[in-house]
This record gives sequence, C-alpha cells and structure tokens, in this order.
Amino acid sequence: MKNLTVEAARPYQVHIGSGVLAALLDEYSEMISKADRIAVIADETVATLHLDHLKAHLMNSDKVKFKVIPSGEQAKSIETYMDCQSFLLEQGFSRKSVILAFGGGATGDLAGFVASTFMRGIPFIQIPTTILAHDSAVGGKTAINHELGKNMIGTFYQPAAVIYDTHFLATLPEKEVRSGMAEVIKHAFISNEAWLDELLAINDFNKLGEEELALHLERGIAVKAAIVEEDEYETGVRKYLNFGHTLAHAIEAASGYGKITHGEAVAIGLAYALYLSEHKKFHQFLEWGKATGYPFDLLEKIPFEKLQSYMKKDKKTADGLLNFVLLHETGKPYMETVGTGQAEDAYTTLCATIGEMHI
Repeated sequence: MKNLTVEAARPYQVHIGSGVLAALLDEYSEMISKADRIAVIADETVATLHLDHLKAHLMNSDKVKFKVIPSGEQAKSIETYMDCQSFLLEQGFSRKSVILAFGGGATGDLAGFVASTFMRGIPFIQIPTTILAHDSAVGGKTAINHELGKNMIGTFYQPAAVIYDTHFLATLPEKEVRSGMAEVIKHAFISNEAWLDELLAINDFNKLGEEELALHLERGIAVKAAIVEEDEYETGVRKYLNFGHTLAHAIEAASGYGKITHGEAVAIGLAYALYLSEHKKFHQFLEWGKATGYPFDLLEKIPFEKLQSYMKKDKKTADGLLNFVLLHETGKPYMETVGTGQAEDAYTTLCATIGEMHI
C-alpha cells in the first residue's frame, strides 16, 4: 500500500494499492461513525460489479443510503445532479452527512459537485474504480457538462480522502484501460522523459501486471499532487495538467458525450499538441497510439470548424483566442496562443499524417 499526501488548503491522503478499501474504516472510522447519513453515489456498472464488495467494508447501518447513477459522461448532466440533490433531501441528509463517490472519473466529478453544493458543502471521499480516475479523483475539480461545453459548471472542492483500491481495476474493459493510460502518459509528458520512454515501450496494455500498473498510477498521482499543491485553483501551473485537453474536450462535445471515452479523446488531443509543439516524439507517440488501439481516425469525421467552436469556449480561452498547453520538451510545458489559421493547418496535417498510417 502507498500513501501520498496532497498538501492543499485542506490536506488529505491518497491511499493506493490492493486491499486499501479497508482504510475506509481503519483510517476514517471517526468521520464515518459521526456522520448522521452516508450516501454512496455509485456508477450503475460499478454498482453491479462491486457494490457488495464495498458494502462489506461499510458498517451495517440504516444510515448508509445508496444512489445509483448512469455510467460514464451521461452522469454529468444537470438532470442527474438535481436527482442526487433530491435524493439527499428526501433521505434526510444534513450538514453532518458524508458522501462516498464510487465509480470512475465521471462519478467522482458529479458526486464531488453534489457534495460541494449540498447545504453549501459536506465532506466526500473518492473511491475511484478506473485507471482514468487516478487523475480526476485527485485535485478537487468537480463538474457537470453543458451541451455547449465540457465541465463548464463546477467547483474546486477537495475530497476528505482518496481510497484507490486497485482490486477494482481487474474488471475494467480494454476500452477503459486505454482511456486511463492516456492520462498516465500525459503526466509523463509534462514531467519525466525516462518515465515517458517506459510507457512508450508498452505496446499491449493486457501485459501490464498489477504491480507495474500501480507504480505508473502512483507516479501519475504524485505529479498531479505536486502541481495541485503549487496551484490549487488553476491560476498558473495547474493549467499544464490540461495538456492535450483543449482539443480533447472539443472532440467529446462534438461527438456527443459518452460516444468516445475521455482518455481516447485526450490521446488524440495529445497528438495534436505534440505536433504544435514540434515535439521529437510526435511520430513515436502516433505509433504507440496505433499499437495500443486509440481511435485516431475519428478526426477524419469531424471538421475543424466544428471543433473550433467548442475550443473557443474552453476555460483557458480568452478573447476568443485559442490557448494550448504545449511542450518546449518533455517535462517543460508552457501556454501558447495559437492563431486560427495555424491551428487549422496543424489539424489538417495531423489528419493527413494519421491517414497515411492507415490507423
């Protein structure tokens, strides 16, 4: 088991490893016992697979209530958000209550936003069940989507703890493993060349052992935690965590939320940002993406004009200008304003390069 501390304004622990779900009662028994109500907000797929396992680590009590929400990005809607608020009110929750977010990144985003706004804020614990959530569960960003943009309605609200039991990762479908590994390699690109080379040497995620995967996740969480500690509210360096995300969020919105996984969209966004950066590993990254099954060919189906309209609504955008996180080199990110013409030319070239690879 590995414990990391996130030194935010309200510090908290990230517990990672097989069997760490026991920390729920071992480390947080006082919080759990003092709560008048405990809500488990669970992804419907995760609930089917793992809710009994979670129940075995909770006290057998009438004060634990369960709310099952849609899987994936479909959960991050105003309708689901209001449904959860109604559930808490109907079940008699109060400022002394606690929420457990049980699922992937979308579940954590939604449950965190619910917790941050219910009665002006109650504690919540992240219990992520996907690789992707090694990124989203840490750092305190909560949000729901709007049809005009991803994560446009939300708060900064740190969890009381993150309990990341790798036991849950064994049931992830290949698509979700691929989604999560995109965020892992993003962390490597913005931090460490040697680690990046290790990841680019992997051409089959099925061959990743549990210990090797846990090590990569620990490294990713450490990168995220260090940046959050320096810039909790994204006024400076925390924006670097959005490497690849400007185009990725536009792809998700243009495709329809849930039609492509977040991580798959991020991988495409990384390729675009690497091309704009003139990064030496651009072609190697494309080959890695091809070998591991990322849907780069999706770009051929989406015109730049459609993506541009979403990118201009990105939270990093100001005065209608396109702002991207780029790399001077691995481990040295920076912000750059890119003209529309240059952005479109880069997109056209990327699409052509991908087409030539017959991905």
